[in-house]
Amino acid sequence: MSAGSGHRLYRPGDSPVHRLPPHCKLLALVGFVVATVSTPREAYWAFGGYAVLLASVAALARVPAGFLLRRMLVELPFVGFALLLPFVANGPSVEVLGLSVSRDGLLGAWNIMAKGTLGVVAGVLLAATTELRALLLGLQKLRMPPLLVQIMSFMLRYGGVITAEMGRMRIARESRGFVARDLRQAPTVAKSAGALFIRSYERGERVHLAMLSRGYTGTMPVVLDTRATAGQWAAAAALPGAALVLWAGALIL
Repeated sequence: MSAGSGHRLYRPGDSPVHRLPPHCKLLALVGFVVATVSTPREAYWAFGGYAVLLASVAALARVPAGFLLRRMLVELPFVGFALLLPFVANGPSVEVLGLSVSRDGLLGAWNIMAKGTLGVVAGVLLAATTELRALLLGLQKLRMPPLLVQIMSFMLRYGGVITAEMGRMRIARESRGFVARDLRQAPTVAKSAGALFIRSYERGERVHLAMLSRGYTGTMPVVLDTRATAGQWAAAAALPGAALVLWAGALIL
């Protein structure tokens, strides 16, 4: 199984976080996110503690803040939705910067932004320190159905191929004078989409036949050793363990 490792989220390195087995990091991510999302929204100090934990992981992995910030832009739609909540939610009102906003909406916005941001940062750190191939092998190690792992592997491998095919088709259309200005060009775009689907399907058939001719029997060979030692498990458990302590403190206090 090999789904190239040079994806845009990955940052090559040789830090202790990079060297952890992928399935350990996946479980650590799940544990951290579960602790974060189940923390009461009024426990502001706990969210500050979660942020410190992630900052510590980023420093240990030598991932710059700018790298994280650029890849956090994916959450902007959720931020926009959260910013609207104080103005559309019902309930008692409070004054904020001279504006009357819903208190429940304000807390809801904080809840979405805090937990969403922490989850996005944790996911970006995982992707920045783990190759795609290793992530897929980690999922396989965690007993995810092999068929799903193979589907994801082929999606990652051939996504770029299909994108390049779309680019060539676009250049071919434009070289013939086609410019999509309004809905009148929709039939042409729809025909291009249909042609792309047929080409992708035919390519998939050829790839499958090539795999069968090379002895494919339904499983992919494992070419990377992902076994974890007790020390690596302990290192990976440090993040969710600390998050669990903060979560327990938030519930008690």
